[in-house]
This record gives sequence, structure tokens and C-alpha cells, in this order.
Amino acid sequence: MPEANLTYPIEPPAMAQWKAVAPGVRWIRLPMPFSLDHINIWALDDGDGWALVDTGVRTDQVVETWESLLASAPFERPLTRVFITHMHPDHVGMAGWLTRRFDVQLWISALEYLSCRALVSDSQREAPPDALRFYTEAGWPAAAIEKYRMRFGGFGKLIYTLPDSYRRLQDGQRIAIGEHEWEVVTGNGHSPEHACLYCAEQKLLISGDQVLAKISSNVSVHPIEPEANPMADWLASIEKLRARIPDDVLVLPAHDNCFRGLHARLKRLHDGQMEAFARLRSALQQPQRVVDVFGSLFSRPIDPSSPNFHLATGETIACLNYLMQQGEVVKELRDGVAWYRLG
Repeated sequence: MPEANLTYPIEPPAMAQWKAVAPGVRWIRLPMPFSLDHINIWALDDGDGWALVDTGVRTDQVVETWESLLASAPFERPLTRVFITHMHPDHVGMAGWLTRRFDVQLWISALEYLSCRALVSDSQREAPPDALRFYTEAGWPAAAIEKYRMRFGGFGKLIYTLPDSYRRLQDGQRIAIGEHEWEVVTGNGHSPEHACLYCAEQKLLISGDQVLAKISSNVSVHPIEPEANPMADWLASIEKLRARIPDDVLVLPAHDNCFRGLHARLKRLHDGQMEAFARLRSALQQPQRVVDVFGSLFSRPIDPSSPNFHLATGETIACLNYLMQQGEVVKELRDGVAWYRLG
């Protein structure tokens, strides 16, 4: 849901190229093999070297891109450290490769590091019964359940082995990077302990996936914690960012373009979620399964063969769990399938 009041003052770099966006701050765009075909990462001058924020996903193409970038100015200087906003493969995938190549530390929040290690450990496991039951309850057809079973553990294939130690990022922490001080501002909902970096002096916010200009980040419930309420965390994080970060920053997001208009975008994200809740309430006047309300939440049905089917399920359950914990919706299990209705 793009916001009309945003402005985009800088054209993005070409894929696998870099562009200066502020003194000592460079924007790099790396390819991704998904429908969202790129990620933005950030190189910051750091004394005699440079620090990196996010790394790209582990693919042969991204490895080749990094080899080319590292041979070009200004990246012939040594990498000093790697910061990770959060644990998703497009952000952390190349962290192990880069930290070992340059013998530098990984800086990441505790929950992101530990959650990533846990998910990577699933690579050698079969899909657990709890997960199969979770998606059966959501109304998945047998073919989708079998596809999930076959692909279970694929998360780790997109990530180089993480370092065995890390430097912890915490909310409110202030870090000197080169000539500037950056403050860690954490958010929740999209991931467990997402770390944004805010530089008051340069009026910059590296927002990762916590704030994007044209899309709303996925907020999902996962089988490991089926009663979780990440949507409440997401909405609280919107208010936290509005209170902590001034509106005059240039936002450097992980996808799409850099933009101005942070507070307008935060308001639109909040209002858009309220509109989604209203559509969901309308749909739940009659009992519905998770898969039955995709059209109400996302303006279109989503086919079980679509790569978005999994994401849509997680976000729908996040919305339903939020309304249940608000006392507005009740859930009933019938023959292993969950049905939801207004309470």
C-alpha cells in the first residue's frame, strides 16, 4: 500500500552497483531469485575500512556479485564489521561468508541470532507433526501439506553457516561507526527483534523491513508458537518508531526506494491494518477457515500452489489471533480444522 505523500529523492543504483546517498553512506542493490527481485544493503565508512548493514541471500549469483563489488572502489578497503537488521535469508544469508572472509564480528540482536540458528537446525529434520497439524487446522489441502513436508528445512539452504559468536545489538544502544553515531531502534512483528539504525546527525534511518515505502512487511504466526500475537507487536512498533524517530529523516529501506515521509508511511501502515481488520470482521459474520478469508484480507484469493500461500496463511492467523486476544473472535476446532467467527 504505497503512500502518496512520500517523496523519493534518489534514483536507485543499478543491480549489483552502488551509489552514495549521504557522506560515507553507500547504497548497494543485490539480486534475489524471488518475485521481489532485489534487496538494498548499506555500506558505511568506518575509519580505515567500511561496515556493512545486511548482506544478501546465499546464491551463486550473489557470491559472484560480492566478488565483483569487493574488487571495486571503495570496497578494496577492509570490511570492519557486519550489522544485520534481522534473521531472514535476504538479510543474513551472506553474513557467514563475509565475516569469515574478513575475520570480523557479526553484530545482531540476540533474538534474531538465536532464532536464525534454530531455523537453520531444521535443515536435517523432517517436518514435525506440530507443523503439519498447524497447517491442517488452517484448512490447507493435502497437496499443499505434502509440498510443505517436502520443502521443510529449506531455510538453511539460503544462509551460509553463521559465526559461532556475535556482538549483541540492543534497543537504545549507541554505536560509533566512522565519524557518526548510530542508535539502535528495535521493532517486532515482522521478526523477533528487528534492529533499525538511526543517525540523528545525518538524519538517516536504516529501516530494514520494519518500514518499507510500497509494501507492508509480512507479519506472521508460525507453527513453533501457534498462539503468538505478532500483530500486536507490529502495531506497537509503529507507534514506537513514530515516537522515537523524527519525520525529517531519509529512510533507507531494504526494498524499493529511499524515501522521505516516515510518519505518513507509519500512519498508512497502521490505517491499512485497521482496514484489513474491518474486512476480516465482515467476513467472520459466518464461520470461516483461515484459507477462506484470504480474499477479504488480500483483495484476492491465493492459490495453494502460489509461493505466497504460506505467507498469506501466517499473516491471516496473525490477524485472527490479534482479534481473538481482543475478545472479538472465537475459534472452534471441527475434525482437526479451525473455524473462526465473531464472538
